[in-house]
Amino acid sequence: MIPDHLKYTKTHEWVRISRNNTARVGVTEYRQKRFKKILFVQLPETDGELEQFDSFAVIESEKTVSELFSPLSGRIVAVNEELEDDPSLIQHDPYGDGWFIELESVNEDEAKNLMDSAEYEEYIKKGGTEDD
Repeated sequence: MIPDHLKYTKTHEWVRISRNNTARVGVTEYRQKRFKKILFVQLPETDGELEQFDSFAVIESEKTVSELFSPLSGRIVAVNEELEDDPSLIQHDPYGDGWFIELESVNEDEAKNLMDSAEYEEYIKKGGTEDD
């Protein structure tokens, strides 16, 4: 099930924009299933500034090392440090406890560059790569 209150990137990150101009970012269920077993997560420092689609974290799994990309521009105000101790949270609850960062001062106009749940569902049905 793809939550319909989120926006999605072509690299399978999700973002939930709050009314107070903040946003929480994570990876989708579709993407986390491709990792098999996540071994390690490298998180960014707080107070860093991100531009839309900047790399902000790294996931190391049994299969690969993969970067994550920010769906929106903004300043990192929180990171989910629990992921460093228990990266399996990403696989058990990718849309809840498995979040990665929170941003503030986000540029909500950039959301037009993202997909809604119906568009994302269609995108992954076609294979989930930008080459489609």
